Amino acid sequence: MELCRWHAVDDALALQQMAIEMILASAARAIHERGQFHLVLAGGNTPREIYHGLGAAQTDWSAWHIYFGDERCLPSDDSDRNSRMAAEVWLDCVPIPPLQLHTIPGELGAFQAARIYAETLRTVGDFDLVLLGLGEDGHTASLFPGHDWGTAPDSPATLAVLDAPKPPPQRVSLSAARLSRARQVVFLVSGEFKHRAVAEWRAGKDIAARAIMPAAGVDVLVTSSLLLPLVLPNQGDSKCI
Repeated sequence: MELCRWHAVDDALALQQMAIEMILASAARAIHERGQFHLVLAGGNTPREIYHGLGAAQTDWSAWHIYFGDERCLPSDDSDRNSRMAAEVWLDCVPIPPLQLHTIPGELGAFQAARIYAETLRTVGDFDLVLLGLGEDGHTASLFPGHDWGTAPDSPATLAVLDAPKPPPQRVSLSAARLSRARQVVFLVSGEFKHRAVAEWRAGKDIAARAIMPAAGVDVLVTSSLLLPLVLPNQGDSKCI
């Protein structure tokens, strides 16, 4: 059974503060127990201020290993790249060893970048923490409606996306199966246009976000306005709590 823990917060600022606290708590726990912290970053606008806030954190940056849940196939210095955004607001400002910043080489095209990143992940065990967002259509990472989400246990770690419904059409995404190999998964959900996607998720609709099913379940940080009732046709029972 899917297990979702919904954490309602007043606004985007409260979401950012809670997310930073959860990330740093996860890092402290992982470093204490295993000496390393393996974190998968989300893209999009929601986490930008979270990443910026992490820059002032007191932590053992030498133990952090950074990965990305998806990437756009654009030049490496393009401002629309997830890795570029994270670097500009956070990663370029903290002393994480460069060899521990594992970006997806989207500039090489979807197929080659997916193949190379799968090799990067081959020796990586369960992630300590995976951060994900939620799109207006229910997508997460670059797992879009009508596409293969890689949900089977033997799915590849990475997927080449050639016809994404949002530009650019070529992307690379970690599969749902690989994203689910995590000790903790946290969704970051804010923005006035996410209401329907949240309602569909809570109603048990088959959206990509629900395909992420780690053994420990997922935590969803969501602004409270997005939890207001929205009547959906053929609404079913939700397995989320």
